[in-house]
Amino acid sequence: MAVPAVAALVDRLGPDFTPPVLVVGGAVRDLLIGTAPVDLDLMVEGPVAALAAALDGDRLRLHDRFATATIELEGARCDIAQARSETYSAPGALPEVEPASAADDLRRRDFTVNAIALGLTGAARGKLLSVPGALPDLEAGQLRVLHDLSFSDDPTRLLRLARYAARLRFGVEPHTLGLAREAVDGGALDTVSGVRIGNELRLLAAEGDPVAALQALAALGIDRAIERRFGLRDVPALERALALLPEGERRDRLALAAALLDAGASAPEAAALLDRLAFPAGDRDAIVAAATQAASLSARLEMAGQPSEIDAAIGDAEPGLVALAGALGPTGAARDWLVRLRALRLEITGDDLIAAGVREGPAIGAGLAAARAAMLDGEAPDRSSQLAVALGAARG
Repeated sequence: MAVPAVAALVDRLGPDFTPPVLVVGGAVRDLLIGTAPVDLDLMVEGPVAALAAALDGDRLRLHDRFATATIELEGARCDIAQARSETYSAPGALPEVEPASAADDLRRRDFTVNAIALGLTGAARGKLLSVPGALPDLEAGQLRVLHDLSFSDDPTRLLRLARYAARLRFGVEPHTLGLAREAVDGGALDTVSGVRIGNELRLLAAEGDPVAALQALAALGIDRAIERRFGLRDVPALERALALLPEGERRDRLALAAALLDAGASAPEAAALLDRLAFPAGDRDAIVAAATQAASLSARLEMAGQPSEIDAAIGDAEPGLVALAGALGPTGAARDWLVRLRALRLEITGDDLIAAGVREGPAIGAGLAAARAAMLDGEAPDRSSQLAVALGAARG
């Protein structure tokens, strides 16, 4: 399976470039199991600056603390890191890093199936490196940590365990499962900042199958460790909501809203949790609105008959809120708005009403609202009829 970004990198550097550059982690794992890589991580056995000097500096950004860089190649973002070892001063602390060999670098990783590298240049070219057990675990479809303190050193690996289990449909090796449950029960996540947990939770919710990802989180008890009541319980409701949500809309927001809805969180409680997890304001507000307003919107949609009544009930609600409300009962009304009604536009504007003699003010909005309702109900299908309804409402 060809990876254009990797081919472009080798073409630019040449096969004899030193220090050796390797593709590492998930990309190699995915290639070995025959799927397209989701992430592309590169490792260099030497200073990243040496690689940066050989690449297009305008498109490469260096991050000094962790000896890492990012570059875009063939439309794909590549993360580049110097091969390194890591030590942790305390559970949950950010690691202290030191330059190391590629073999040492693999031993610091989260799971054996991610501790695989393929050499691209120099002495490593064409060589497949892995930690003991990596290839058998990959063949068996199971996730295994590299050492018993893995979840203590970096508790965010607990969320990655759930994410990879859902994405790859891999099982969790029994000893690793025991270590994960022990870490969760022992409060390992309490040693990690909300920012880091929030970053991992957003990645998990953005998986191709967010239902499976949240179920994996629940199976390990991680959701409740994040917040006592948080977690997806009504799986069919989320599946219905995702089926209603139009393509291109934010499935991750909807998934997290469903988990908060199932938790019965109030708006202040939900907002406080997402603030603690450092969610961007736009994401926080959309998720909280969907989680806390879905039930009331669902009740309003149940009472709506005409398309105009559906439109009025929904108002300026975002699609995720509408999909979640529809999943609670009024599926047909929610689908009609998401697929058809929200895309319909009047052939008139406020300027047309002003040109007809209506003074600027609330009357303009009232006229346009009346015209939209009539249009949705099939009573004002064209410009002239819409203008007539709008003028009548504005002047009446």
